[in-house]
Amino acid sequence: MDTHKVGSDTTVIADSLEIPGMGHIPVNAYVLTSREPVVVDTGLSVSDRDFVAALREVIDPADVRWIWLTHPDRDHTGGIFDLLIAAPEARVVTTFLGAGIMTTERPLPMDRVYFLNPGQSLDVGDRMLRAFRPPLFDSPATVGFYDDRTRICFSSDCFGGPMPSAELAESGHANDLKPEELRGAQLIWATLDSPWVHVVDPAKYRATIQPLRSLNPEIVLCTHLPPAVRMTSQMIDTISMAPDADPFVGPDQAALEAMLKSFEPGSTPAAAT
Repeated sequence: MDTHKVGSDTTVIADSLEIPGMGHIPVNAYVLTSREPVVVDTGLSVSDRDFVAALREVIDPADVRWIWLTHPDRDHTGGIFDLLIAAPEARVVTTFLGAGIMTTERPLPMDRVYFLNPGQSLDVGDRMLRAFRPPLFDSPATVGFYDDRTRICFSSDCFGGPMPSAELAESGHANDLKPEELRGAQLIWATLDSPWVHVVDPAKYRATIQPLRSLNPEIVLCTHLPPAVRMTSQMIDTISMAPDADPFVGPDQAALEAMLKSFEPGSTPAAAT
């Protein structure tokens, strides 16, 4: 895990996972040091990660007042219960559905929950965080937000893309890739993570992108992409192409067996498909 500043008062807690045959997908959480500090997502749900320890490099968890879960998938909620202990004054920003999904594994303490829907705003003392549903999402509980003080958009899964290395995934910037490389990575992710984009009315889908284009955030912070600075127009153009991109088709059983065989001693690594 790597921590580094982006913008004047926002820090990335960066992690990644390798996806065989595709690259390394970033898995970011963020800390917004507003008057009432906000943690955005809480990392991976894997046993060798210690999200609270990483957070302590940025802020004393006891100072955290809000934990914004952009949605309740396990790559966003890994440290949530440890953080609730370490941050006794913090409340979890989620939706009715988000809290309900969490109860299928371990319920959130409801007196610590704050329901916020797209179109509403959260006052964190020195700015308003304006909640919205990103154009691309893999969970109906997804809620991102726009920080109207810093012009940073927190987009959850929208705009993600696999990176060619763990170093780039965790320590790089989106513009480290050539425009055509980034476009390809983002379209792969869009069609993998939001396959519904191929069956909806393209015009209606593209209409959901327009409010974000109008905001024109200076920085986009995605869970699954390195920070993107002054790249909003380019990335919006890319996700506008998603309905027309080739659908993602994952490896089948034969590919899995070939992959497993390549791990055997003395074998030749299987080619990525």
